Amino acid sequence: MRKASRLFEIIQILRLATRPITAAQIAEKLEVTPRSIYRDIVALQAMRVPIEGGRGIGYILRPGFDLPPLMFSIEETEAIVLALALLQRTGDSALRKAAETVSDKIAGAMPAPLRQVLSTDAIYAWGSVMPEPGGIDLAVVRAAIRDEQKLHITYTDEQNRATERTVRPIALIYYSAHSVMVAWCELRDGLRNFRADRVTHGTATNEHFTGEGDGLRKLWVDGWEINSSKG
Repeated sequence: MRKASRLFEIIQILRLATRPITAAQIAEKLEVTPRSIYRDIVALQAMRVPIEGGRGIGYILRPGFDLPPLMFSIEETEAIVLALALLQRTGDSALRKAAETVSDKIAGAMPAPLRQVLSTDAIYAWGSVMPEPGGIDLAVVRAAIRDEQKLHITYTDEQNRATERTVRPIALIYYSAHSVMVAWCELRDGLRNFRADRVTHGTATNEHFTGEGDGLRKLWVDGWEINSSKG
């Protein structure tokens, strides 16, 4: 996690805390060392963020300091509740964890009446939870899409035939039962869909396809629209 992001996360943790929280507790949440948290708190205090406390007793954020609030209507809040609930059904553990922190951040920024909507049990996303793929981490796929980085995968098709491929991932589709990676396959020299649960092994390579992602996505969308119009 970059330092700027970490500083923001520390403020969010302190805003949501109801009692002093130690550097060790913050470090555990952010998966860094307590020493890093001590340095970050000093940096925040130098930026005049009103953090009080010290080693051994914990830290609190003095009342009155706040980030610009996010204001949502009741319908918008319910949409967020449902979207976060749907994320909990995906086989992407990193997104599920992110959904939990998003909910905490939004709750911390909302006035009490809207905050109650987030904690009610009136809106559900029903259905089974998608199993997490065993051969590839979906967080690696999402990072490769953002960074336009090639992946090397071992893929088993419907006929149980295994092939090794280098692909250029451009999109990730979450269905109710499984996830599908859309990628340019260098073996087949074309766009292909790969079910994540059929990838038996997948890793990022040192090769990139910088600048090609948008063009490949346009090719994919145009092809999908043509096929849809034929139907």
